[in-house]
Amino acid sequence: MPPNPLPHPRICLLNSSTDRPMPRRLLVAALVIAALAAAWYFLTPTDATTYDAPVSVTVSRGPFKIYVTATGELKAKHSVKINGPKGMRTARIYQTTITDLVPEGTIVRKGDYVATLDRSELDQRIKDARTEIEKIETQLQQAVIDTAIELRGLRDEIINMRFAMEEKKLQVEQSRYEPAMVIRQAEMELEKARRDYQQLLERYRLTQEKSRAKVSEILASLSQQQRRLQQLLDVADEFVVRAPADGMVIYAQSWNGKIGPGSQISAWDPVVAELPDLSEMLSRTWVNEVDISKVQVGQDATVRVDAFPGRQYAGRVVSVANIGEELKGYDAKVFEVNIELLETDSLLRPAMSTSNEILTWQYDSVLHVPLEAVFRDSVPFVYLETPSGLVRQEVITGEANDRAIIIEYGLEEGQTVRLTAPPSAETLPFRPLPEAVRAEILRKQEEARKRRQAIIEEKRKATPVYQPEQESSSSGIIIMY
Repeated sequence: MPPNPLPHPRICLLNSSTDRPMPRRLLVAALVIAALAAAWYFLTPTDATTYDAPVSVTVSRGPFKIYVTATGELKAKHSVKINGPKGMRTARIYQTTITDLVPEGTIVRKGDYVATLDRSELDQRIKDARTEIEKIETQLQQAVIDTAIELRGLRDEIINMRFAMEEKKLQVEQSRYEPAMVIRQAEMELEKARRDYQQLLERYRLTQEKSRAKVSEILASLSQQQRRLQQLLDVADEFVVRAPADGMVIYAQSWNGKIGPGSQISAWDPVVAELPDLSEMLSRTWVNEVDISKVQVGQDATVRVDAFPGRQYAGRVVSVANIGEELKGYDAKVFEVNIELLETDSLLRPAMSTSNEILTWQYDSVLHVPLEAVFRDSVPFVYLETPSGLVRQEVITGEANDRAIIIEYGLEEGQTVRLTAPPSAETLPFRPLPEAVRAEILRKQEEARKRRQAIIEEKRKATPVYQPEQESSSSGIIIMY
């Protein structure tokens, strides 16, 4: 016999003790009580002292680091560029597309295949050059034929004129016994024949020179086109790019991003890829224009590679750009700063993202408080806890990092200050500093700043400056087949 079906949940609930349906009135009452309890829990205000409880910190003394943080990416300090065809500009091909490129990170040996470039424009130029050569060769053949016909005609005229001149000579000899008038007439006709003969010879010579000049001009055009065709053929051989040395292929960077299959390279920047030297690495970093005045060559830095969270590497600033630039993802202009890694690690690869801390200065022992503890009106002050109560104490601040700020004057070690403004803060008594003390502290700050700047300058002079390689250079070592 099949078991009794369970009662519908909308009709009744089973009582765990009696297994009988719970009355509807009790169910409604239970739901109302639960709703009221929830409303009381969420809507009843908590004691204000829970939220307004003061947060205080103790003024401490100790080491204090001033640093600038910035993100960047790894790159090799030195690399061999794999360039495209060197004769692109000569061939009047100013841009071409990479149709095939080995995957980034491929290990290659000298002479190994790296990339293939699009030859469609080059092939069209080769075809046009060959057509032009055929056209010039036809012109040359036509000029040779025309010259031969013209010179043959002149030679025939010269032969005929020579016979005519011999005939005039015979007439002069035959008229020797004739009257003087007849003799004179025969001599004049002979002289005229001689003059026509000389003119015909000169015409033949000029025609020869003109024909030679015309043929030479055509031959020069033919030679020019043949040289151009040979240049195009030589460039065509370079459209298959091979590695100039052993190494790991890393895609090059351009203003439009990373170069890869489908990217275009120009005749002025024909870099296809690079073979970096992984033994010396840099972190190419971009520092906000607000902080760039703090960064100088020679400063120490800590480089953390995002791919390896537990690792950090000592570094040193080796170059600071003089001109800022606008990059995607940054609200303000940024300056390129190169940090040389002083340690080597086989795990590091170019283009890995980095987080960098550039140490601009370090104090051995100074008073400092969290940034939140210092408030500003017309002058900086803190909410200081004293035996007589809370007061607003004017302070003179120094340099700061992203967490704390130095207190030059106005507080003592061990005193307690508030991180949040108390209620009715405007009514608290204000304790200003004497004007003479303020002026003296500011004078000492300026002297200390000059001393620090002198030390930094000496360190900068002692640090070799890294000269970034020109990205747009068209020269480079490359082997083509």
